[in-house]
Amino acid sequence: MAEGNHSVVTEFILTGLTDRPELQVPLFVLFLLIYVITLVWNGGMIYLITTDPGLYTPMYFFLRNLSFCDLCISSTIAPKMLQHFLAKRKSISHSACAVQMYLFLLCADIECLLLAVMAYDRYVAICNPLLYTVTMSKQRCNELLGGVCVLGLVDAMIQTCLTFQLSFCSSNIINHFFCDIPPLLALSCSDTHINEIMLFTLTCFINLTTAATILLSYVYISSAILRIRSAEGRHKAFSTCTFHLTAVVILYGTGLFIYFQPNSSYSMNTDKIASVFYTLVIPMLNPLIYSLRNREVKDALRKAMNKLLTNS
Repeated sequence: MAEGNHSVVTEFILTGLTDRPELQVPLFVLFLLIYVITLVWNGGMIYLITTDPGLYTPMYFFLRNLSFCDLCISSTIAPKMLQHFLAKRKSISHSACAVQMYLFLLCADIECLLLAVMAYDRYVAICNPLLYTVTMSKQRCNELLGGVCVLGLVDAMIQTCLTFQLSFCSSNIINHFFCDIPPLLALSCSDTHINEIMLFTLTCFINLTTAATILLSYVYISSAILRIRSAEGRHKAFSTCTFHLTAVVILYGTGLFIYFQPNSSYSMNTDKIASVFYTLVIPMLNPLIYSLRNREVKDALRKAMNKLLTNS
């Protein structure tokens, strides 16, 4: 339908990761495997934390919600991506694109904020252990989680509404495998100056606030660990933080690489690879990072397996 020299876009075409036909099926198999592993590992983590009384602690409360976020991020991106590997027409409706962007931004924001809350939890546990149960009470944990969700909801709503009030008149082909903000800004024929400012400002607010919280928490944690006299005590205290730090470095490294670039220097093909990493690979790796050398999770898994074998 014409509107001046513009046309109303009712759907977008996603170019996907590659246009080479011989790679579509192998990539479908690869990412289907990644998605299934993500569902199993994160679902298993949620099940263990929910059913094992030994994991009823604030740290595992937030880890369970982190696993749920990973499930949501992967499930927001992977199904459509897998469908497009085998489809001739890789289309997504205007409304579905907006919903996908909103859900992705919401879950990504919550994940970043949860990592900051988990850093604060580790700070209280190591630096103020005698006050830990009071400071990180069930009510406080629920309040922190509620605040995280509200911030995520507000940011995702603002970013999605600003993006989808733009005009897309010259083309409806998104050079990406999902509806993300930078490729849509590059596609728009409207003035995106305000969008770029808001994207940078809100991303700075969330990422720099969470990064500062994490950094400050670990400055105090490191100072407290160095004051522990026994080497065994220092190792035990530090081991409770290494998994969290690993997840933080991986997530923030790829996320900042994508969003802290001006629109003019945005490289679609390069950033597709980074996007795959933080939308599909990181959600698969997080449960492994947190459980690989975690004795409590291993014990919970062992008890669950023994119970399953006994019942069968």
